[in-house]
Amino acid sequence: METAIIQIGNSKGLRLSKTILEKYNIKDKVEIILEMGQIILKPIEAPRKNWETAFEKMSKEGDDKMLMNDVFNDENFEEWN
Repeated sequence: METAIIQIGNSKGLRLSKTILEKYNIKDKVEIILEMGQIILKPIEAPRKNWETAFEKMSKEGDDKMLMNDVFNDENFEEWN
């Protein structure tokens, strides 16, 4: 696919079609990766999207228990004062 570089104020930009934006789920931001003579655009998703809902569900289902013991149970914190 070939596309033109366009003038945007004092800069230049690349226009992506609606089809490409939808197909690759590109919203507001992309990561630019420079690799071996190529420029790769990678969609940036919200890394913690829907975590709050998932945590609430886990809590309701009793699936939010610690998987390992607290590493500080046997520590003497008085010596830190």
